[in-house]
Amino acid sequence: PEIDLDVLLSLPARLREGQKLFDKTGGLHAAGLFSPAGELLAVREDVGRHNATDKVVGHAVLGGLGGLPLDGRVLAVSGRIGFEIVQKAAMAGIPVVAAVSAPSSLAVDAAARFGITAVGFIRDGRANIYTHPERVRLP
Repeated sequence: PEIDLDVLLSLPARLREGQKLFDKTGGLHAAGLFSPAGELLAVREDVGRHNATDKVVGHAVLGGLGGLPLDGRVLAVSGRIGFEIVQKAAMAGIPVVAAVSAPSSLAVDAAARFGITAVGFIRDGRANIYTHPERVRLP
């Protein structure tokens, strides 16, 4: 899918709005699945970003999002993009992964190889697009 840059820039705030346990604890990461229009489809929280991602994908596998693959969707995570996040997105068919922090170099290499658009450092109205920028519509 293509996604507008403005929508990408709004995902961290939308993800944060869906974090009910974070409000109570202040110590959990989140993973959220979005439509290319920015609609929050599912959010899950855990002490680890990768565990929260597992929960979102598991929700889809169990039929909560129509099953796999999750093509045409965007995964947003709190924190950074590690290799395991990209690997899980690839296995689930998610073509875009976005985060508020940096990706690891291994995550960038994997995203490039798997055809995933990796976007990091989404904050203050800016973002870095590391791989497959053709999916991001610029103003």
